[in-house]
Amino acid sequence: MRRRVVPEEEEAEINITPMLDIVFIMLIFFIVTASFVKESGIDVNRPGAVTATKKEHASIFIAITKDGQIWMDRRQVDIRAVGANIKRMLAENPKGSVVIQADRESKNGLLVQVMDQAKLAGVESVSIAAEPLE
Repeated sequence: MRRRVVPEEEEAEINITPMLDIVFIMLIFFIVTASFVKESGIDVNRPGAVTATKKEHASIFIAITKDGQIWMDRRQVDIRAVGANIKRMLAENPKGSVVIQADRESKNGLLVQVMDQAKLAGVESVSIAAEPLE
């Protein structure tokens, strides 16, 4: 009698390497195309305005407190360093625009100085934040 040798069946495997490749490529794509917002780092009591509208594509926020402190990128900066910080942020996002969040009790002179520094840094669009009134 002759014995027949039956090879052991191979276990079926699912190869997930191509799926992982696609997931990593999508992750890299989303990281590269994401625009990051540089927040000011402090909350201020903004003045109200009936004509206030939401700005969708702002990327650089500057806050001015009632005490005259200027905040950018979650840290306090001197008025002389505002222009250099804006230039650095514009290098990261060349189409960035500036939104100044001045407290309603802050000095107008400081607001004008910050706006001037933003314009000297090469910013095309400078806006002042306000609370919408109803």
